[in-house]
Order: sequence, then C-alpha cells, then structure tokens
Amino acid sequence: MGILHLSGALTRPNGNDCDIGDSIRRTLRGAAVCLDGGAALYSVSQLGEDLGVSARTIRFYEDKGLISPRRVGNNRVYTQRDRARMILILRGKRLGFTLREIKEYLDLYDVDPTLAKQVRLLLKAVHSRILRLEDQRVALHQTLAELREVEAQAQTALATLQSGSRRARG
Repeated sequence: MGILHLSGALTRPNGNDCDIGDSIRRTLRGAAVCLDGGAALYSVSQLGEDLGVSARTIRFYEDKGLISPRRVGNNRVYTQRDRARMILILRGKRLGFTLREIKEYLDLYDVDPTLAKQVRLLLKAVHSRILRLEDQRVALHQTLAELREVEAQAQTALATLQSGSRRARG
C-alpha cells in the first residue's frame, strides 16, 4: 500500500479540501483515501474496474463533459461524486437515454438543491422513453408476425419443390 501526497484541491466527505501534503492510502478496493478519513479517490483504471467499464469509456464521458476529474500531478483523480455520476450515466445509457438527456439530468444536480426540477425532468424523460419503447414493441411484433408469415410461405414452397422433384424422378 503506497502513500501518495496530494497537491491540494481534493475534498473530504465533510466538504473541506484536503491540505497540501495530505497523504492518501489505497483501500482494499484500490480507491485512495485521505489518511485522516477523507473521501475515496479513484484512478481512471480503478474507477473503470469498479464500474465494469474501460478507462477509454470513462475518458469518453469526461470528454463529453459529463464528469470532471481533478488532477494530482499528471494523473486524473475521480471522486465519489464522479463515481456516482458514472453510475447514473451508465444506467441512463442502459435505459436508452441520449447523452444530451443524461447531461441535462446531471446538470440539474448543481442547479436545483431541492432536486424538484431534476425529478420533474426525470419523470418527463422516463415517460417519453416508455412511449418510444411501446411504439418499438408494436413495430417489433408486426415485424415478427410478417417474418413468421414469410418463413411459413418459404417452408411451404420448399416442401412443394422437394415433393415435385421426387415425383419427377420416380
């Protein structure tokens, strides 16, 4: 377990910044924490491993402005807030939301401390997504029915061809 020294600007759970020279240690899960009990910090590879995604995926969402890691020297350092945002991003993508919709939702965390706007936006987005999925389900059922009909016709045609060729030989 190596000790790292911070250059400041990292936040403890109580909201206070870690001081210059504060040491951090690695936990069993690979996160780094201030020795005085501060917030967990993750490298890009540690966060990726923890969330089951690649470092490239994390950097992609960083490039899109969805997460904002801090720097310790030349290294990116991700906080619990970044981890929580990544969990929400990954869930949003799994549910079919666009990056724009996810960003709009995440940005409301900083704007509305009551979270009322965020919850209203979430309800609107979820309702819209449900309607789109219901439309897709109807289209999928129609497509499957048509494909089954074509399959049955093809099987009938093949059976007719095979029985006709047997008669011609016999």
